[in-house]
Amino acid sequence: MENLLENKKICMKYGGLQIMDYKEMAESIGYGEEYNFYYKDKEFWISQNSDGNYLTEVGGETQEFKNSEDLLNNARINGKSIREIWEEINDQF
Repeated sequence: MENLLENKKICMKYGGLQIMDYKEMAESIGYGEEYNFYYKDKEFWISQNSDGNYLTEVGGETQEFKNSEDLLNNARINGKSIREIWEEINDQF
């Protein structure tokens, strides 16, 4: 859990948590931030190295992309883009 929190942009506002919006997440991936999250009881990682960007289902398939924009436009989880499932996962970012 500590590792998850280190990678999250969470701030206190009006006594509650402010969750990162999609645009902030997309920008942060563009400058190298990596995230893990859960969707439909499966764990996923958004990561990168010098060869490109990746969406990995832990214990499953890794999708490879040339950059973060390519990942966000073309990565699919259960046939859906990250933008399409954002409301279901945004509290993890």
